[in-house]
Amino acid sequence: MKDKPLIVQSDFTVLLETRHPRADEAREKLSSFADLAKSPDGLHTYRITPLSLWNAASAGATAEGIVEALTTYAKFGVPAAVVRDIRTYVNRYGLVRIERVGKQLVLRCEDEATLRKITSYDALRSYWEPSPAEERHTIAVRLSERGAVKQELMRLGYPVVDLAGYQEGEPVGIALRDTLRRSGKPFALRDYQAEAVEAFYRGGAATGGSGVLVLPCGAGKTVIGIGAMARLGRATLILTTNSTSVKQWRAELLDKTTLTEEEIGEYGADRKEVRQVTIATYQMLTHRKTKDGEFSHLKLFRERSWGLIVYDEVHLLPAPVFRATAEIQATRRLGLTATLVREDGREEDVFSLVGPKRLEVPWKRLERQGWIASVECAELRVPMPADTLEAYRKATAREQHRIAGENPAKLRAAGRLLERHRGTPTLVIGQYLDQLRRFSEALGAPIVTGETPSAEREALYGAFRRGEIGVLIVSKVANFAIDLPDAAVAIQVSGSFGSRQEEAQRLGRVLRPKAGDNTAYFYALVSEDTKELEFAMKRQMFLVEQGYRYRSAPWREAEEELQGGEPAFANPGEGGQAG
Repeated sequence: MKDKPLIVQSDFTVLLETRHPRADEAREKLSSFADLAKSPDGLHTYRITPLSLWNAASAGATAEGIVEALTTYAKFGVPAAVVRDIRTYVNRYGLVRIERVGKQLVLRCEDEATLRKITSYDALRSYWEPSPAEERHTIAVRLSERGAVKQELMRLGYPVVDLAGYQEGEPVGIALRDTLRRSGKPFALRDYQAEAVEAFYRGGAATGGSGVLVLPCGAGKTVIGIGAMARLGRATLILTTNSTSVKQWRAELLDKTTLTEEEIGEYGADRKEVRQVTIATYQMLTHRKTKDGEFSHLKLFRERSWGLIVYDEVHLLPAPVFRATAEIQATRRLGLTATLVREDGREEDVFSLVGPKRLEVPWKRLERQGWIASVECAELRVPMPADTLEAYRKATAREQHRIAGENPAKLRAAGRLLERHRGTPTLVIGQYLDQLRRFSEALGAPIVTGETPSAEREALYGAFRRGEIGVLIVSKVANFAIDLPDAAVAIQVSGSFGSRQEEAQRLGRVLRPKAGDNTAYFYALVSEDTKELEFAMKRQMFLVEQGYRYRSAPWREAEEELQGGEPAFANPGEGGQAG
């Protein structure tokens, strides 16, 4: 029994021995109902939380299935208190439901003690209808407060299952094409994409129609969104991260569906088209003329009888859009993301207002099936020149982060990596524009930033896709929604403070499957003996949870390997993240 990879502790933490032969299979089970908290070499710490259990329950997991998974891999068994609390939390999912009875919206709870407790909360009193509900075990809810009730009850520890249904929305003739419009090649949803669409739709039942689908970058989340649109056949509002993504959604819709140019609108600064299918950015919706002015473009949520709203990269949903979403709970909502992690900690609001996790497809599963590339990840610790190190030691904490990020020695390191991968499409990704401009000048590579005009940006992306540009330097604009499928190497030279979602998105730039050797390389250059190492550990946490291993090495060691003609820095066979 002791030859197992997990240690389950009474405080709801679970330790995973990453060098154990069964570590990968245990990780795949564990990550479906627990969150990675720490990832030192050899021993990763996961935490089971109420939200992680409720997301698992919404995706179909049972308390017994979770306990069985822990028991199967636990070295010393599962504490009785942990088993009891898992059952308590999982069984709480579905205990409280919102339903429609005639024209009335009601909160239903068969457990009278829980119902009395809910009705006693002062924070909820304004949400109830003054007229009593017509059935036992129910409270009448104001129609306008459907989202607010779910949000507040979630904070109080009662996740609400919303069974009140949705407005149908305006019908739209949209179907998936059998052959791609641009290339003429056959087209159909992949098995996991069709599975994701059905996990969201659920046969049109009230249990479906809202929720989040979690899939790796490069897995075709846009195609899944399009599949859901075709399944519903209703007017759709698509919200995404930037103008490049707007154009990609439009191109994919025209390539893979029967929609015409005239049926797809773009709602942005240049044109504000509201059509059967409309694509807009979060930035546009949250734009206002003054700091305290109104968000006038949020009216787009009411401009048409939408049957579906798609939230692309839902983990980036800004606060004003959350508030608007709370008011449109009668409209179907689909969130697409590679990670449920939000840097602002508002994962519970995504659960309450967009919907719970309906399906998560493990990254490693798609890698094994060849749908995404296998990736070698290396963290290379680059020493700083003496004068830079002296400036770092005298600087404030915020200044230190930038000084470490802009370490001038990273330029030489990046150049050596580019030599190693000469002829392979490569992205150099960073946070600081001055640093990226220096890289661009020294390496003779074009640069794309938020300041680059859209037409020029698209031209550079196109040249990279055609192989006319071998190296492209990109700022944070590359974190989201750029379609560069042939990129096989990413060199990250600086990043945000410990942002796990950013690390996942940047790795995603090289995950598309490659012809021939289906392998990609991801290098993170971090400054040695600085706080950047600590932030790098946090950034890597999400990818480690997905089963990726980082090889961590001093730059001098990596450079010796390069000089010796060794292959790229392969990860140790059974090792976890070093460092």
